[in-house]
Amino acid sequence: MDLETQRARAIRFHDLHQGPGILVLANAWDAASACIFEKAGFLAVATTSAGVAAALGFADDDIPVSVMLQAVARIASAVSLPVSADMETGFGDTAEKVAETAKADLRAGGVGMNLEDAAGDAAVHVEKVQAVRHAAEAIGIPLVINARTDVYLRQLGDPAGRFDEAVRRANAYRKAGADCLFVPGVRDAATIGRLTAAIDGPVNILAVPGAPSVAGLERLGVRRVSVGSGPMRATLALTARIARELLDAGTYTSFSDAIPSADVQRLFKEQK
Repeated sequence: MDLETQRARAIRFHDLHQGPGILVLANAWDAASACIFEKAGFLAVATTSAGVAAALGFADDDIPVSVMLQAVARIASAVSLPVSADMETGFGDTAEKVAETAKADLRAGGVGMNLEDAAGDAAVHVEKVQAVRHAAEAIGIPLVINARTDVYLRQLGDPAGRFDEAVRRANAYRKAGADCLFVPGVRDAATIGRLTAAIDGPVNILAVPGAPSVAGLERLGVRRVSVGSGPMRATLALTARIARELLDAGTYTSFSDAIPSADVQRLFKEQK
């Protein structure tokens, strides 16, 4: 991908966070799933670190950065959409190392980057966000930084203080240069509405069973919704059903509605 094409995708991805409608992202774990999401009509694709890792034989936190980046490159080259890469905590303990990860993400064709704080030191994460922003500016591509705080996901501290802590972290990351603030682990409408009102920037919510619908999230002020590893895990659940049916009944109805082989081949023959 040439620099101008990548820059245009980055600008488009940034603009999608500004409305008018909510940005709905499906999270791909390989090139085929990314192509399926593109054909379905999504305007951008994100990756899922857990999904990519599982597909390649790693636990989520154990996948080497080089392997993760290879997957990002394959996905980015398979679609004509903006691709945002889930790069976990940035594959580095220091801001300098995380900046190198951001550069590698851009070289792989990504135009966005998820960067999670793992509920660790917020000051360190601020430095990481700043370093990623400076690295992207030096290259000349407006990388969309989705700064994630895991206060709710990891149930940090006293439940009564989680809201204020999540807001404090999100606003600090916004000031450091983040374009979007990701607060996974929240599903009740009241808390989500309070978060969008208190956080000074676009808020990303992780869609899980029990969370409001996309339309409901939009009414609450959410600007971006993603699904994480949900589709990948649902695909594994289907695979498990196929396995059980084959072994127990010796029948094949579980994949009777499979995508035709010719259509799978066309996913890649139609690549742009």
